[in-house]
Amino acid sequence: MKSDIVELTIKKLRDGISQKQFSIQEVVEAYITNINKYESKINAFNTVQNDEEIQILIRALGNNTEKSLSGIPFSLKDAYVTKGVTTTAGSKVLDGYQPQYNATAYQKILNQGGILLGKNSQDAWGHGSTSENTDFKIPKNPWDKERVAGGSSGGSAAAISARMVPFAIGEDTGGSIRNPASFCGITGLKVTYGRVSRYGAIAYASSLDTVGPMAKNVEDAALVLTIIAGKDPYDATTSPLPVPNYFNELKRGIRGKRIGIPKEFFQEGTDKEVIQKVKEALYKFEELGAELIEVSIPSIDIGVAAYYLLAPSETSSNLARYDGIRYGHTRNNFTVETMRRIMIGTYALSAGYYDAYYKKSLKARTIIIKDYKKAFEKCDMLIGPVNPTPAPKLGELTSDPVQLMLSDVYTLTQNIAGIPSLALPCGFSSTGLPIGMQIMGNMFDETTILQTGYAYQQATDWHKMKPKL
Repeated sequence: MKSDIVELTIKKLRDGISQKQFSIQEVVEAYITNINKYESKINAFNTVQNDEEIQILIRALGNNTEKSLSGIPFSLKDAYVTKGVTTTAGSKVLDGYQPQYNATAYQKILNQGGILLGKNSQDAWGHGSTSENTDFKIPKNPWDKERVAGGSSGGSAAAISARMVPFAIGEDTGGSIRNPASFCGITGLKVTYGRVSRYGAIAYASSLDTVGPMAKNVEDAALVLTIIAGKDPYDATTSPLPVPNYFNELKRGIRGKRIGIPKEFFQEGTDKEVIQKVKEALYKFEELGAELIEVSIPSIDIGVAAYYLLAPSETSSNLARYDGIRYGHTRNNFTVETMRRIMIGTYALSAGYYDAYYKKSLKARTIIIKDYKKAFEKCDMLIGPVNPTPAPKLGELTSDPVQLMLSDVYTLTQNIAGIPSLALPCGFSSTGLPIGMQIMGNMFDETTILQTGYAYQQATDWHKMKPKL
C-alpha cells in the first residue's frame, strides 16, 4: 500500500492517515522521493521547500488529522505570494522576492492542513502557452521530454503528471490551467470569474485572471475547489454566492443533461486525432444518458483578437508597478514576450487609439458573452477540445508569436465571458501524447461540469494513465 501512496486520491490519502494505515510523514516522503527522482528531468519547480520548512508545517498539525487536507502535500504556481517563500512569477524582476503575506487560496489550504512542497515553474507573468517564456527552468512534458508541458501553469501540470504532488493551484487567464492539463494528461479547472479570490495572485490581466485547482482527477479538483472558493473581503470581485460542497455533489449523474457541441470548436486546422478523441468522449456521454445538441459560438473567430487587446492592455497597466524603485529588479529583466505584450497594450490604450482598439475589444467581449448565453439557453454545458493539437515540441511555438496566440483559440473566450471550464483527458494520440477535452458551464455552475467530468472518469480510465519516467 505504501508504495502506491502517490496514486491515491486526496480522500484516500486523508482516510489512510486518519485510520493510521500510513503517517503524514510517509505521505510527504513519498512525494518528496519523486521530486528528488524526477525534478532534474522535468523542471517542474522554481522553488522546492527544504526539509526543515516542511517539518515545521507537519509539526504544526500535531495530531489533528480531521482537517480536509491534513498532511496532504501540494504545490503552487509561482504566481502566488507566500510569506517567507520566494515568489518570482517566473521573472528575474522578482528573483529573490519573499512576500510578507499569503495569497488567500494558499492560506485557505494551509488552514485545512495542506503541506506546501514548492512553487511551480511558469511563463513569466503568465505570458505564454508553453512555459518557455520563463527566466528560470523550462518545464518539460513528462510524456515526452522533448515537448512542452503547456502554459502558463506548465510546471504545476508536469508536477502532478509525474506524481510529485497530488494537486496544485494554477492560474488561468486564457487557458493557463486547461492548456497544460490537456498536454500533460491531468485534470484542471478554470473557475467562474469571482468564484475564487485573486488576492495574492500576481496579476496578469485582472478582468480575466482566475484561480483554480489542478489534480489527477475530477474528484480531487472538486474537493480542493470546495476549500478555496468563496467571498473574500480582500478581493472585491469575489462573489457572495454560497459555495456548494462540490465534492459531495459529484455522484448525481448526468442522465437527461443536454450537452451542446459548438461546431466552431471542430474547425479546420484542428488535429484529426484531437477531433476523433473528443467525439469518442461525446459518444460515451450519450451512453451515460446525456443528450447531444449542436450549437454555435460564432464569436470564437474574434476571440483571439479580442483577448490579445484586452489582456495586453491590462498587463501594461499591472506591470507598471515593477519599476525597480519600490521592490523587484529593473525592467531590463522583462522577457521579449513580456515587452511585446506591454507595448501592444500601451499602444491600444494610448490617446487616439483607445476607441479603435481597446474600446472595440470591450464591444467584442459583449458579443462573446451573448453568444455563450444564447448557447446555454439550449443546453446545460458545452464540450469541445482544449487545444487544436497535442503538445508541440519545445521551441515550435515560441519561434512564431502568431502561432503561439492561435494555440489558445479554444480556451480564450471562456475567460472573456467569465464562465467555468473543466479540462480532463479523453485519450491519446498515435504517438502516445495526451489529448484533452473541456466541459464548459454556465456562470457559477461548476457543480454541473464537475458532475459531468466525474461521471466520465467513472466510466473511463484515461485519467489513471501515467507517464513512464
